[in-house]
Amino acid sequence: MAAPNVHDAWLEVPGGQVFVRQWNIGQQNKTPIVLLHDSLGSVELWRGFPAALAQATGRNVWAYDRLGFGRSSPRTEPPSLDFILEEARLYFPAIAEGLELNEYILFGHSVGGAMALCIAAHQPAQCRAVITEAAQAFVEERTLQGIRAAQQSFQDPTQFARLARWHGEKARWVLEAWTGVWLEPAFGGWTLEPYLNRVHCPVLALHGDRDEYGSVAFPERIVHGVAGPARMEVLPDCGHVPHREKEALVLGLVEDFLRNIS
Repeated sequence: MAAPNVHDAWLEVPGGQVFVRQWNIGQQNKTPIVLLHDSLGSVELWRGFPAALAQATGRNVWAYDRLGFGRSSPRTEPPSLDFILEEARLYFPAIAEGLELNEYILFGHSVGGAMALCIAAHQPAQCRAVITEAAQAFVEERTLQGIRAAQQSFQDPTQFARLARWHGEKARWVLEAWTGVWLEPAFGGWTLEPYLNRVHCPVLALHGDRDEYGSVAFPERIVHGVAGPARMEVLPDCGHVPHREKEALVLGLVEDFLRNIS
């Protein structure tokens, strides 16, 4: 299959503009895939994965920078403790409308996976399937330990410069938005539990067996909690970024999962 054509655009959402990119292989009769990035992520940080995903699945792929990230409009206020739910209720519907997506498949990495499940719970008629990758389902001590370690590492100017490469002047906000919310004691009781039983579409939960930000209790909670058909795959010798560490395996699992979904 030929390499996809890449198209960039900006969409208006409450509070500013978000940057979106499409990997278009000219396939209009298959439901497209929308990627939701992690807490430090951006469109550019998906690197070559979206193009590979489009070719492997025969589907057009979209990705976007959440408000405050990457090339989207900056934010000054810290995110609320309900930021995951807000993405599902406030921002994503505006993005789907702007892209004229009546139906979609969601692929969410880390907190993007939690957002994908919340979107599926709130937009059941539009969401055809969800793939979560290293998604958190509640706040686990391993998650907090990983965030504290990352927070410490970003005190190194070289490490912080790597983050600024993707987010520019927004890098400090991005880092503090992540660590500030997750390490806030009031966030400790957050869980996907109220939303999982409202997810009726097929779900594939991917998780690395060496994920430094969460145990396999996360995908277990997801697959046992959703109302629709669900499948868990624990990837061997893999950390928190399976689509980078085990790209071929992830592409194969996703292609197989979506084979019977139009």
